[in-house]
Amino acid sequence: MKRNQSGFTLIEIAIVLVIIGLLLGGVLKGQELINSAKVKNLATDFRNIPVFIYGYQDKFKALPGDDSNAVTHLGATICVAPCAAGSGNGVLGGSSATDTWTSTTVTDETQQFWIHVRLADLAPGPTSGQTDYRPTNSAGLPIGIQSNIQTAGNGQFTTITKNSAAAASAMNGTYIICSTGILGKFVKQLDITMDDGNTDTGAMRVADPVTAGQSVATANVNDGQSYTVCMGI
Repeated sequence: MKRNQSGFTLIEIAIVLVIIGLLLGGVLKGQELINSAKVKNLATDFRNIPVFIYGYQDKFKALPGDDSNAVTHLGATICVAPCAAGSGNGVLGGSSATDTWTSTTVTDETQQFWIHVRLADLAPGPTSGQTDYRPTNSAGLPIGIQSNIQTAGNGQFTTITKNSAAAASAMNGTYIICSTGILGKFVKQLDITMDDGNTDTGAMRVADPVTAGQSVATANVNDGQSYTVCMGI
């Protein structure tokens, strides 16, 4: 007995393949937009911090975090614990061994920086009830700042030097802003957006997770590895 067989025609298969292609293209485009948005947010983090500094200096002629007259400038009823005055020596950080951009000690100037700019209505965020006042990036990990201290002593910042046997050039800039936990695939895009596109040179550098104080060249950045990115301003 003859049996009828049914199946997809070439046209039907072609239509299905086109639909699958469109769906995959949409997913990839969507992921590209998400990645671009993350890089844009990371770049905004770096760009906003100089605005906080200049805004505070414009209002009070002092450096946030280091401001020795913070209580007077911000108001005695506003700048209350944990808000405190800084040393007023013109340097952000370095007052103790912990007073670097990685500090979680609330009394350190690098922590007070965030409290001062928030109480001055220059930045959003908490000003009390926290153990760490540093903001977080799109990866949920801290962003910090301190002066680019090139002399020995407490709180010295180990600048990310160029990874070169011929010449290890230190980072330039009055201040160093660092953001940690950034995936390599975002690191490369961020350096193109903010600097010279080379993670081993320029104002923005990427810390090698192994050698720590040395930068890693763009070609050696692993897309799935997390890095600390620092920029001199």
